[in-house]
Amino acid sequence: MGPGAGLVILLDTNVLIRMLVADTVAADRVSAWIGDGTDLCTSTVCWYEFLSGPVDEEGVALVSTALADRVIPFTADQAQEAARLWNAAGRMQRMRIDAMVAAAAIVSGASLATANRDDFLPFVDAGLRLIEESV
Repeated sequence: MGPGAGLVILLDTNVLIRMLVADTVAADRVSAWIGDGTDLCTSTVCWYEFLSGPVDEEGVALVSTALADRVIPFTADQAQEAARLWNAAGRMQRMRIDAMVAAAAIVSGASLATANRDDFLPFVDAGLRLIEESV
């Protein structure tokens, strides 16, 4: 197995969208991760945002294939973790969804790949692992 073996990366909505655009950093990174044997997934929260579009059936099929249909359900454990994260980060309304995405990554043991790293920095001290590479 390649250097990504054992690594699980949860893709944020912005990565799901950008990976469909050829010759973008996101498309290149996702392709490299797949080639390295890295397990990719997303949260039902991100999947919902992605499907809300605009995206066509071909785009949905391509992303679904890249994820190998690994869309992590939002569970009670994730809800509890999201509430903890949101409260710890100051209860700002704009961070509610980000707390849910961060919780999905933390509870599932995945690192988060996002183009909006600054939005997720408040959750790093609470256990969120962010992918260092630019996406």
